[in-house]
Amino acid sequence: MDDDFQNPPEEVSRLIEHARGGGYDVVYTRYALKRHHWGRNVASRLNDRVATIMLDKPRDLYLSSFKCLTQFTVQEILKYRGPYPYIDGLVLRCTRNIGTLAADHAERRVGRSGYTLRKLVALGLNMFVNFSIAPLRLSALLGVAASGIGVILGIDVVVERLLRPGVPVGWASILVAVLVFAGVQLIMLGLIGEYLGRLFLTENQTPQFVVREVVEKL
Repeated sequence: MDDDFQNPPEEVSRLIEHARGGGYDVVYTRYALKRHHWGRNVASRLNDRVATIMLDKPRDLYLSSFKCLTQFTVQEILKYRGPYPYIDGLVLRCTRNIGTLAADHAERRVGRSGYTLRKLVALGLNMFVNFSIAPLRLSALLGVAASGIGVILGIDVVVERLLRPGVPVGWASILVAVLVFAGVQLIMLGLIGEYLGRLFLTENQTPQFVVREVVEKL
């Protein structure tokens, strides 16, 4: 929870009871009204949209800082040895048994937020590049799109040349060649990125499964 009393301490007992009663590994709070500065709220919404794409986060789940984690989840998170931890990303890669609880969000009592623009950007980058290889795959998708557009334009150029022989040629064929070959280059970069991304995920120790309980038969 935050240390500025925007998360009322009396809500802690409700959060713990909800986690125990529902058998959840993690319980996030959600707010009807967030009493942050409007710029901070915009950044939070943007971060939420990106997390939905990059981390495969459920769309109806808000990754609030006020949350309750079980000992099992904490131990799984502590297995991460990388230099750029992002708690919510580590949570989502070890469990999907997540609950939510409506809670109040109060005004800040004293001081001002320590989250500067630089810190918010750094936090977003931790999530953007450390727990997904989607940015690397984007190159391949752009390459396919560029090559597809080039092929379509190439067909259009050929058809127009056949139907209207008097039309000047030159610039259209150059544009088609540039699009197709640039697309091929982007596709190859995407394939290289896929290999690098898989090596990165291996080094990042992204688990394929999580062992919750070991039962020994006597």
